[in-house]
Amino acid sequence: MGVGKTMILDFFYNNINIPKQRFHFNEFMISFHDFRHDYEKKNKDNSIETFVKDLKKRANLLYLDEFQVTNIVDAMILGKLFEIIIKENILIIITSNTKIEDLYKDGLQREQFLPFISLINNFSIKHELVIDHVTDYRKIGITKLKRYLFPLNEDKNFQLKQFFRKLTKNKKIDNKKFLVKGREVRIENYYEGVAKFKFSEICEKNIGGEDYIKIAEICDFVFIENIPKFDDENRNAQQRFITLIDIFYEKKIPLLISSNFHLDELGSSLSLREPFKRTKSRIYELTSPKIYTP
Repeated sequence: MGVGKTMILDFFYNNINIPKQRFHFNEFMISFHDFRHDYEKKNKDNSIETFVKDLKKRANLLYLDEFQVTNIVDAMILGKLFEIIIKENILIIITSNTKIEDLYKDGLQREQFLPFISLINNFSIKHELVIDHVTDYRKIGITKLKRYLFPLNEDKNFQLKQFFRKLTKNKKIDNKKFLVKGREVRIENYYEGVAKFKFSEICEKNIGGEDYIKIAEICDFVFIENIPKFDDENRNAQQRFITLIDIFYEKKIPLLISSNFHLDELGSSLSLREPFKRTKSRIYELTSPKIYTP
């Protein structure tokens, strides 16, 4: 949740006068996997070393915001990647809502991820941001959810349609489609920067961070309809939703969301309970007049 981690490290980062780069962790890993994919297509070896050497040409400091490990592909490669980053003397600063020891907790083949945890413990200075009276700073000045419509009923459905008509007035529909690593991704309801999705379309299909980044690049406003309650049964969809909101928050994409449940009643799968607190905090901001006032 919004207690100020990123704000503090942004201030630090902005006042360091050395070659540096800042990434949301999702974007960093996507750029890494894209590089490896292209490099290894040429039947070459040492793609990790080459990626880090290329990074070293641009940055002596690497800032990774919202560090989290949610899939086995990242978990299996992070140890080797960070080992080479440290060997190249690239300084790293990281924010995360998860303690180092709890990263990728209960993940598949987690024992192969443990060397990465040891590496980080051995080469890092950890600091937990503890605030006596926890305040979610994203909610300051926000007395209620302005563009989070619940429950799903005739009145809320009318409000959503009315707002959608207002934003798309005089705009042309364009059924957008683009390729991500050979997969075609479609946006059926797209009006010159305004997109509307059902939750099932954007979080229950086999899409992820790369697709969400592409969507964020072409959208000025996004509607997401019918957010469900979350539990262990729909954990994968919840993880996609967390990734989606992280990327939209980084790009400051304003949202209108509808659900049958208040934001605080959405629940969570057990393993995603902590990161989902941040997601709900960010939804408060992305649905507030602070981000967008029509």
